[in-house]
Amino acid sequence: MILAIAGIALLLLAREPLSDWLWPETRVQQLRADAARALQAGELTRTDGRGARELYEAALALDPDRPDAREGLVQVGRAALARAEIALAQGRDAEARRFLQLARELAVPRAQTDMLARRLRQRVGDGGGVDQLLAAAETALEAGRLDGADDAALPLYQRVLALQPHHTAALEGREDTLSELLQRAESAMQRDDPTGTAALIARVQMVDPGHVGLPAALAALAGRVDQRLQQADKDLEAGRWSQALDGYRAVAAIDAANVAAARGVVRVANAHAARSERLAADFRFVEAQAALIEAQQIAPNAAAVIAAKDHLDRARRSQARLESGLPPAQRDRRVRELLDAAAAAEARGDLLDPPGESAYDKVRAAQAIAPREPAVDQAAQRLAPAAGDCFRRNLQANALSRAGACLDAWRMLGGTDSQVAVARRRLASSWVAYGNERLGAYELATARSALAKARELDPNTPGVADLADRLARAIPD
Repeated sequence: MILAIAGIALLLLAREPLSDWLWPETRVQQLRADAARALQAGELTRTDGRGARELYEAALALDPDRPDAREGLVQVGRAALARAEIALAQGRDAEARRFLQLARELAVPRAQTDMLARRLRQRVGDGGGVDQLLAAAETALEAGRLDGADDAALPLYQRVLALQPHHTAALEGREDTLSELLQRAESAMQRDDPTGTAALIARVQMVDPGHVGLPAALAALAGRVDQRLQQADKDLEAGRWSQALDGYRAVAAIDAANVAAARGVVRVANAHAARSERLAADFRFVEAQAALIEAQQIAPNAAAVIAAKDHLDRARRSQARLESGLPPAQRDRRVRELLDAAAAAEARGDLLDPPGESAYDKVRAAQAIAPREPAVDQAAQRLAPAAGDCFRRNLQANALSRAGACLDAWRMLGGTDSQVAVARRRLASSWVAYGNERLGAYELATARSALAKARELDPNTPGVADLADRLARAIPD
């Protein structure tokens, strides 16, 4: 019976494309679904890339072996021809020409497009002919009105070519117009406007994918995208999260399928989520909630963001139990005892040790009971610089585990996000160096442990990926 059920299941799975079974809800599937909706809504093409044509082409580029995207483009071409027929019947010649051009670009059978083109040519002939359109296009080009309106140069040249596809003067004029658009794209790039640059380049690419100036323009745009990504990474590492988010989103606006930009956005959300957890651990719930809201607005479904919300909820419940477990007078007395013990431990130099009796442990216990008590905040602020000194002293002595403990204390006692971020990167770099040293001595277990600590602190630290590669090669299969 089990074998029979398994066989039926396999037969059912075989009815679906294998890629849908192995990779459900893939990017390609989403693109095809969006394209189908755009087609149904009549959005056949759009300059922002959200038209049915652009979405089907993106899906086809990601998965050339799937026939449904090709069939979708065929449907878009048929719809374009139908829209052109309707527009021509209702006297909207410019609209008819646009849809006719789209139908031709999507390889609708030539006999059908030529028939509609002849009818349009007859109408133009009745209204004054191709020469007038060509003259108007040349005037618009000289005036710098390149695109964006029916009487601009590019649409006028396109109208002529829709009627006479091999008209030499129109082809040359369109070529000049597209070159001017690429010049404007270069100027937009110099103004640090990559979104405007991408829109202009996309327009040229849509009209003439083989334009001689496109490869250089696309390469320049790709270079600018890489620069923007690198700057966003630097902003994120330096704690400039807002600037980093702007950079990642700017790249996504240029290239919606850019994986690095999508991951960068999630990394910014994760940074806010981590800050929320740190604040919640200190029972600073107002600030923790604000950081969590920032993370949720950026990437509400990210695993770290969901975990941060759970962490905040648990911290609130924990505080409620602590506060409700003691009468006010007894609570105040206990807080004073803990702060006095913290001051005594600090005077002895027992910042982190011994466990349970150190100044840090006493202040943390007071924070758990009365997180909003001014005296508790003052004690934490007084200990924070000492924790920072502890970190730097132990890092210089290469006592990395001890430095990590000091760093945790520094963070919990109120070290700023930028200070802690820099310290985490320094400690991660030291673990990478230690891991390389142990790997050189073929102490693989120790090297793996050092790599894990570096990744936990900051996975983007230079050298982490290289150490991981070296370990992978050193460890036999």
